[in-house]
Amino acid sequence: MARKYIDCRDHPGASKCTVSIAADDDEELLNAAVQHAVTMHGYQDSPQLREQLRQMFKEEHAAAAH
Repeated sequence: MARKYIDCRDHPGASKCTVSIAADDDEELLNAAVQHAVTMHGYQDSPQLREQLRQMFKEEHAAAAH
């Protein structure tokens, strides 16, 4: 299973946030991303916010071995 992440730098706004959050489990990542969005960006926790965040998840790619 690939590790997933969400990066605020991919969605720049007025706050110029540089936080990136990663986890092995989608629900763990979603809960951390929601907490960050609510606490740091002033969003309201809602099903719509959760779905938008989930759509922003990306898979990490392992670095190539030398």
